[in-house]
Amino acid sequence: MIVCIAEKPSVARDIANVLGAKNDRGGFMEGNGYQVTWTFGHLCELKEPGEYTPMWKSWSLAQLPMIPPRFGIKLKDDKGIEKQFSIIEKLMQAADGIINCGDAGQEGELIQRWVMQKAGAKCPVQRLWISSLTEEAIREGFQTLKDQREYQSLYEAGLCRAIGDWMLGMNATRLYTLKYAQNRQILSIGRVQTPTLALIVNRQREIDNFKPETYWVLTTKYRDTVFSAVMEEGDRGFKTREEGEKVLAAIREVPFTVTSVEKKAGKEAPPRLFDLTSLQVECNKKFGYSAEQTLQLIQSLYEKKVATYPRVDTTFLPDDIYPKCPQILASMTPYAGFIQPLLASGKPLLKNKKNVFDSSKVTDHHAIIPTPVPVTSVILTDFEKRVYDLIARRFIGVFYPECKFEQTTVLGEVRCEGLKAGTFDDFVPFKATGKRIVDPAWRVLWEKKKPATPAEAPAAVPEGSPEGTPDSQEEALDAERTLPAFKKGESGPHEPNLAEKQTTPPKPYTEATLLRAMETAGKLVEDDELRDALKENGIGRPSTRAAIIETLFKRQYIRRVRKSIAPTSTGIALIDIIHEELLKSAELTGIWEKKLRQIERHEYDAKTFIEELKKMVSEIVMAVMQDNSNRHVAASGQ
Repeated sequence: MIVCIAEKPSVARDIANVLGAKNDRGGFMEGNGYQVTWTFGHLCELKEPGEYTPMWKSWSLAQLPMIPPRFGIKLKDDKGIEKQFSIIEKLMQAADGIINCGDAGQEGELIQRWVMQKAGAKCPVQRLWISSLTEEAIREGFQTLKDQREYQSLYEAGLCRAIGDWMLGMNATRLYTLKYAQNRQILSIGRVQTPTLALIVNRQREIDNFKPETYWVLTTKYRDTVFSAVMEEGDRGFKTREEGEKVLAAIREVPFTVTSVEKKAGKEAPPRLFDLTSLQVECNKKFGYSAEQTLQLIQSLYEKKVATYPRVDTTFLPDDIYPKCPQILASMTPYAGFIQPLLASGKPLLKNKKNVFDSSKVTDHHAIIPTPVPVTSVILTDFEKRVYDLIARRFIGVFYPECKFEQTTVLGEVRCEGLKAGTFDDFVPFKATGKRIVDPAWRVLWEKKKPATPAEAPAAVPEGSPEGTPDSQEEALDAERTLPAFKKGESGPHEPNLAEKQTTPPKPYTEATLLRAMETAGKLVEDDELRDALKENGIGRPSTRAAIIETLFKRQYIRRVRKSIAPTSTGIALIDIIHEELLKSAELTGIWEKKLRQIERHEYDAKTFIEELKKMVSEIVMAVMQDNSNRHVAASGQ
C-alpha cells in the first residue's frame, strides 16, 4: 500500500479523488492501492529547553546560552494532533512506499519530514511537486514523482531556519527578559521579528526628529499652463521669501517666451505578474487588507483551484507554461472582452517577453496566475473575488503590447537684464511637461470609465474592482496631462506666483511599505530589477512576513494608526535597549537569509550555518551579561 500525506484535509481529498481513493476511513482515504492522509500544518516542533535538560526548565542567566548538542522534535501538545498522528504513524509503519504531498516549498518539506521522522517511516519516499491543485496538475505531478532525496537541501534549509530561530529566540528572549524586564513582562526577541520592529522604530524616530524647512516655489501661468521655475539641482526652491519676491517682482511685467518644445515617444510595459509580496502590497494599498488577510485569501483561491501556489517570491513564469496559456485565458470567461483579441485566429500570443517567461528566474514555483479552472464554477466571497480580479488582470495584461505615449517638454524663460538673484543671472528658466496616451494597449484592463467586462459577465468579478490601477508605474501614467500646442519663439503675458512650502517628514510605514522594506532588507526601491536583486537578502520569507507583522501586533510592540503602523512605547524601549546590531539590523539578518537560500541551492553548508549561529548567540549572551548599566524596559504600553 502507498501512503500519501498532504498538509491539509481538503488537499488530501483532492489528491484522493484523482487517485481513486474513495473510501473514507476516518483520518485517511483509501482505495486503488493508496491511503491518503493529512496533517494540520505543523504537527511537530522543536523540543522546549526543559526537555533537553531539567536545568533549562527554569529561567536563569547562569544557564545561558542554551545550545543543545543535538536538536530533537516532539509532537505538539494537542488532542486532535495526537489522534491524527497515531493514524499517520500506523499507516507509515505498514506502508510499502510514501509520497510526500506537502506544500511544495521549504516549510511544507519540513512539516512532512518531521512527521515521517516521528512516525519512524522506513520505506522509500517520493515527492509530489505541483504548483496548483487542479486535477490536471495533480495527475501530471504523479506522473513525474521524484525521489525525496532530491529535496534534501530544501529540508536542510528549513531545518536550519527552525534551529536558528530556536537558538536566537530562546536565548535572546530569556537573556533580555531576565536582564532588563525586571520580571514585569517577557521581552520577545526574534531573528526576523526584531529587525522588523527596528525598521518601524527607526522610521518613527526619523519622523519625530524631523525639522521642517521652509522654501518658496516660483511658478507662472502661461496660456492656462503652469510652468515651474527650474532651480539648480538639489534646490526645491528659494531659501528665503525676500529672494523669491525679488525675482517675482522682476519678471512680473516681462513677457514669457517659449524657448523649446520637445516631443518624445515612450513605451510602458505591462505590470509584472504577482509574487506573494507584491500581491499583499497591492491588496493593502487598494483594499486595506492586511498581509495576513491577503495570504489567507490567496491560499483559499489556491485550495479552490482557481489560482496557483501562493507562497512564491518570483514574478516570472517558466517557458513550459507558455503553451498552456491559451487554455487558461480561454477559461476566463468573465474577461472575454479583453481576451478575445489575444486569441484571435492566426494571432499568436506575445511570447518574446523575457520579463514574463524566463525559466532561469524560476526556482521552486512560478508567479501567481489563474488556473484553467473557470472562476464561474466555484463560489467565492467578495474578498476572494477582488484578489482573483487583481491576479486575472495582471495575467491578461502581460500578453498585451506596451502602452505608447507621447511625452512633451516645453521650456520657457523670462528675460530680465541685470537680474542677479540666487542662481538666476539675466533670465529665469521655466519648464512644463505633459503626457498624452497614444495607444493605451494593456491599460484598457484598468480604464476607469469603461466597463471592465461585458455586461453579461457573471458576478465572479466584483463590481468596482477595476477602480484605480494596480501598480505605481500605472499610477504615474494616470497623471495624463495634455499641453496646448506651443511653438518655439512664441511670447506673451504670464501670471507669476510665489508659494510658501515646507519639507515633509518621512511617511510612517503601512503594511504595504513595510512588506517591501522586509523584502529588500530595509532598502525601499521602486525599480523592479533592483528589487529582484535585493530579494536575495530580504528578511523573512514571503510566507512568513505576514505572521511576523501579526506577532508584533499581538505582543503590543506596534499598533495601527489608521492605515499606518507605529511602534508602542514598549517596542521603542525594546529596540533602544538592544545594543547588539546582529539582533536588530535588517541588513545583517538579510545576510543570514541569503545563506539559507544558498543552502537550498547546495551553495552553502548547513553545518557551517549552525556553527556560525552558535558562535553569534554565545557572543550576544556574553556582551549582555557584561552590561553593568541600570537600564530596563517599562511595562507594555501604547
